[in-house]
Amino acid sequence: MAQWLVKTEPDECSIDDLADRPQMPVVWEGVRNYQARNFLREMGEGDEVFIYHSSCNHIGIAGIARVARAAYPDPSQFDPNSLYFDAKSPRDKPRWDSVDLLFVEKFPQLLALDQLKAMSGLEALPLVKAGNRLSVMPVGEGEWEVIVRAKRAKG
Repeated sequence: MAQWLVKTEPDECSIDDLADRPQMPVVWEGVRNYQARNFLREMGEGDEVFIYHSSCNHIGIAGIARVARAAYPDPSQFDPNSLYFDAKSPRDKPRWDSVDLLFVEKFPQLLALDQLKAMSGLEALPLVKAGNRLSVMPVGEGEWEVIVRAKRAKG
C-alpha cells in the first residue's frame, strides 16, 4: 500500500464533500498535468491519501481518504460541458485518468502549509519545496507518520 497527497480546491471537492457521503466514492477528476496523471496511474485500491485544500483562505491538509478505485479514464475529458473537457483526447487512448476516493477521516484542525514546512522529517516532501504545483504526489511512509503524529498532537 502506498500513500499520496492530492490537492483540491474545497469549492470543487473538499474533505467535507467526502465526509458527507462516507460510503459513496467521489470521482477525483480534472488532473491535466502529465506528471500528476502518471502518479494517479500508480495509485492502487486501498492506498491512503491526504486531502490538501489549496487555492482557498485556509490552505493545508484537511483529512484522509482511501483509493476506492484505481486509475481509469477520466470521464470529464470527453464531456464538452465539463471544465475539464479535452477535445484532443482520443476515446481509444485517453490522455487523462481519475481515481475514486472514499472518506476516512477529517482532521480536527487543518495542518497548514506553514506548519508542514516547519516540521522535521518533511524536508524532502515536494509539497514543502518552493515552486511545486503538482496536484498529486507520493508521500513516503516516514513523511506520512510525521504528518499523522502532528495531527494527533493538534487533535
